[in-house]
Amino acid sequence: MRRIVVVICCCAAVAICVPLVCILGTGVRYAQDAADTVFSETKASTILQKYVVLKDMHSALAAKQASITVYAARLSELEEAYGAQPRNLWDRTDKELHSQWVTEVAGLKASFNSLAAQYNAAMAKINWRFCNVGDLPQGATEPLPREYVSYIAQ
Repeated sequence: MRRIVVVICCCAAVAICVPLVCILGTGVRYAQDAADTVFSETKASTILQKYVVLKDMHSALAAKQASITVYAARLSELEEAYGAQPRNLWDRTDKELHSQWVTEVAGLKASFNSLAAQYNAAMAKINWRFCNVGDLPQGATEPLPREYVSYIAQ
């Protein structure tokens, strides 16, 4: 009789302990996964990689802005050359060129807006970490702009 009671007690203890150990084990695995994620996201190499991606986006945005400025200057030169003369009286090649440049500027602005939105979202995700000289990762040379303002289509 005593042996049956001991077996029943042991079975009850196992029935209680096994789920408890499983729950604790799962909790430890989740905690370890969180620690691994924090470590991988805050490694110097990962931070520098994020900086490089944002730096590349910044360079692409600056190039698009420069192209837009060049096209705007060309358009204004062409428009100044004809003065107040209506466009239907312009030379055919100049009308085509003007239309092509206007279309290219519209495309550049749309591309700029899309890339600026991606840049702003990426910068917000990292809490604008690369905007201050003191927060730059080792190997980074210059702070990046906090955000880019989109061109407004008129």
